[in-house]
Amino acid sequence: MASDASDLMNDVLRTQTETVATLFGALMPADGAPEAENAVQWAQIAARMQSLWTDYQVEQLGKVKDNPPHYADPVKWIATAEAVLQQLPLTNPQVQQEIWNEVAGLVNAVFGQYGIGPRGTEGPAQDPELPRSDGRFAAPEWRQQPFFALLHQLYLLLGEKVMGLVEATDGLEPARKTQLAFAARAMIDALSPANFPLTNPVALSRAAETRGESLVRGFENMLQDLRKGQLTHTPADAFVLGENIAVTPGKVVYETPLFQLIQYTPTTDKVLKTPLVIFPPWINRFYILDLNARKSFVRWAVEQGVTVFMVSWKSADASMADMVWDDYIKAQIEAIDHVRARLGVPSVHTIGYCVAGTTLAATLAVMARRNEADKVASATFFTAQVDFEDAGDLKNFIDDQQIETIGKLSPEGYLDGRYLAATFNILRGNDLIWSYVEKNYLKGEDYPAFDLLHWNGDVTNLPARWHRDYLRDLYRDNRLVVADSLQACGVPIDLHRIDTPVYIQAGREDHIAPPASVWKLTHYLSGPWTFLLAGSGHIAGVVNPPSSGKYGYWTNEGSPETLEDFAADAQAHTGSWWPHWREWLGGIDSTQVPARGKRRPGGRGDKVIEDAPGRYVSTR
Repeated sequence: MASDASDLMNDVLRTQTETVATLFGALMPADGAPEAENAVQWAQIAARMQSLWTDYQVEQLGKVKDNPPHYADPVKWIATAEAVLQQLPLTNPQVQQEIWNEVAGLVNAVFGQYGIGPRGTEGPAQDPELPRSDGRFAAPEWRQQPFFALLHQLYLLLGEKVMGLVEATDGLEPARKTQLAFAARAMIDALSPANFPLTNPVALSRAAETRGESLVRGFENMLQDLRKGQLTHTPADAFVLGENIAVTPGKVVYETPLFQLIQYTPTTDKVLKTPLVIFPPWINRFYILDLNARKSFVRWAVEQGVTVFMVSWKSADASMADMVWDDYIKAQIEAIDHVRARLGVPSVHTIGYCVAGTTLAATLAVMARRNEADKVASATFFTAQVDFEDAGDLKNFIDDQQIETIGKLSPEGYLDGRYLAATFNILRGNDLIWSYVEKNYLKGEDYPAFDLLHWNGDVTNLPARWHRDYLRDLYRDNRLVVADSLQACGVPIDLHRIDTPVYIQAGREDHIAPPASVWKLTHYLSGPWTFLLAGSGHIAGVVNPPSSGKYGYWTNEGSPETLEDFAADAQAHTGSWWPHWREWLGGIDSTQVPARGKRRPGGRGDKVIEDAPGRYVSTR
């Protein structure tokens, strides 16, 4: 046994040595340039990178306020890794022996594909068949050298073992165990050999091809992100508000210190008498619903003969330090009342997206308590939760310590939006963090011009007091669904008072607002409701125009009691769910009026503030 282990380690060391020698050989220029010239080239690359780092350090002296979010700090990742590993039985001799046996078996299996070791074939396989596969290691460079093949296979094996140990851990409360599993997965993703230059053969090959220029470009990309404290996903100058993004014509017709109200210009001769007011989440910019002409829900709704108003929330600053949930509920009521008065209509249709949908439910309950429910003809909820018992991965960030941390991160009374962006990125770490680390830092690639990613990085600040209350009262304590446990605008909140017709949309793959959690809204409504399950997730499940032909959706015309009942007898439909929603809206009241007067914002005698998309959407 000891001899086998010794032979195995010798094989590993010999192969690693040969691989390193091969890599250094690959870094030599292909044109046969003299060794001295090659050394000068790489010395220049090193000097340029050192100069870039020195300049960055000089710039950052004294800039404590603008430090990047903690996800960019490797020390924090190391601390997370240590905290996770300390909770696992890795010191148990039996566990250690099992892991060692599996590692030894894997080493033999992998090396055998390259003709190395006692199980080796007569020669290296042309296309080695490795035991494990993962999209991060799909490039052929991960299989061309036995060292890198073994490295990523060991990584995948050990990742499986860690997650298995987490799953087998006893004595933890379910919430704590879920949090441990999330932290373990984040740690494993962060420690992938694809994320580091010397263990990523694709990055090393690119460095050889470019004679080091890819390393310089990648280092520049990394330093630029450190300067702004935020991971870049798309070029900063690729999109300009009002020019190639958020371009649906309209006017800002009203504003307060908290929001602007945009009314969009009609494109049909007649429109529904009852207008639509959209409340987007204030944790993001409203133009997720107006990305471009093809993807815009706003433009599409206008083309369907709907008078559309959009709330554009102001990104928080120190003047908003004392704002709480009541202020956002009052703002929704104020927007509803302004639209009613402006167009002379008794009621409006409403949409609430994500957190604004949660707030819309509270708003409807407040209005019902005040006997003002008839001001809202219908309410549509996009991926919105009111019952947070099963609220998805975000609950892993909600405990007393983390809520208290928000206060420390918000000395001026507002939470920097970069922290929240980092949180959402971590929820999809491989897609939104580590793939960009590899492509843009290690390989020095250019950023793609992608409007959705531009929106994702266009962060907003949040009032810290409100944010802490929201996390504590809703996510942690789940008080919104307890009748009269919370109050707003001077009255208790009881969701059971809502008898407004409701349309609920959920995303089948939504990891922020899981469909099982969104479904629970149906338990608290006293009026008629329609539930629709859309394909895809929190964003693509909503922003799915008919022209895309993607994803599909499911409906159930029966009376299902649970999401499982809904799914069991659901009817599948192809394409976008938007037309289904428009038909539902028309079924409530199909009365039409001419699109004239104040239905056309900025016309004769109509005083407006400015053109859409307005100032608030561009404030940081």
